[in-house]
Amino acid sequence: MRPNIEVADIFRSAGPAYRIAHAGHLSLHQLRVMSAVEHCRTAALGGHVEACEDCGHWRIAYNSCRNRHCPKCQGAAARTWLAEREADLLPVGYFHVVFTLPAQIANIAWQNKTLVYDLLFRAASETMMTIAADPKHLGARIGITAVLHTWGSAMTHHPHVHMIVPGGGIAHDGTRWISSRPAFLLPVRVLGKLFRRIFLTRLIALHDAGQLNFFGAMSNLADRRTFLRHLAPVRQKRWVVYAKPPFAGPEAVLAYLSRYTHRVAISNRRLISFDQDGVTLRYKDYRHDGAERHQIMTLTANEFIRRFLLHVLPRGFHRIRHYGLLASATRRDNLALARRLLAVPSEPEVPTPDAPLDTCSPCPCCGGRMVVIETFARWCQPRAPPPLLLPIREFAS
Repeated sequence: MRPNIEVADIFRSAGPAYRIAHAGHLSLHQLRVMSAVEHCRTAALGGHVEACEDCGHWRIAYNSCRNRHCPKCQGAAARTWLAEREADLLPVGYFHVVFTLPAQIANIAWQNKTLVYDLLFRAASETMMTIAADPKHLGARIGITAVLHTWGSAMTHHPHVHMIVPGGGIAHDGTRWISSRPAFLLPVRVLGKLFRRIFLTRLIALHDAGQLNFFGAMSNLADRRTFLRHLAPVRQKRWVVYAKPPFAGPEAVLAYLSRYTHRVAISNRRLISFDQDGVTLRYKDYRHDGAERHQIMTLTANEFIRRFLLHVLPRGFHRIRHYGLLASATRRDNLALARRLLAVPSEPEVPTPDAPLDTCSPCPCCGGRMVVIETFARWCQPRAPPPLLLPIREFAS
């Protein structure tokens, strides 16, 4: 069922004026994202007509934009990705670990997305694997699935990485599986200190190499001394690394992944209204607990679009990455070894279907099978339905 209000409605209504007001300040990639969201599942992208084989009910299905920033296009992508990941799960506990950048670093990241987001991934993953490999802690090679989020609940810029980590790893000599404690993976204070050191060392190296860019009010950070003074407070500050309790089984891991891997800055279901006063939406204030955590705010349409575009990732940037045992090059061999060490069956071979899967959802009237009876190109409309809506099987007889 279509929500009462969608991000696309806001973009179609307020987007043209926003583009004019910010001409020359929006990247081509941001403009393409706006266009994709506006045209998603409309006649602008073409589509097809589906009809029920049993009752003759028909409906129009417009094509999706498939843009990874579009709130309406992530469901199918998440289902496909999860089907591929399900075979990777091991019969062990899984932990959820979050690495967050301080606000002073987040401001630098906003003007240097590709370099700093990539550094966030590399520093966080190296921190996890280094501490896990230490015999004083786990003494094993671990696997990591990491997902980048750049937003807080209010759509502000808040870059952080969510990690899903099996509760254990393979010993360095490859002869046994080393399990973590049931409710404890690695010490978060140790992780935070190493993460801070690795990140800051490499960030300063990027600055010294002249690879960081600064604009507007931050242009003074191009000077090395000013840049180091800007970083001075975060050198003494504790960097937040948060480890949640382990998931309750593989099904809970998949449920979590389905919510987080393909999430965008805001989903349509969080929107309440859109009128002359602005966009009203739900958000969570994590400074409070209980009922007070759930809040409502109203933003002007321009501010809503501005916050949404803050989270457009650089073109080609991978926001889901795998490390250690789950790195793509060695994933299959590592998982096979882990299953042998855990004495569980090997990954079953998934048979190739003889026929393509039916992508049409069932008929909403009778639950029958829907089939495509017509396709139409971009900016075209389908033809009118037959005057007598008899079941398709009768037309064919």
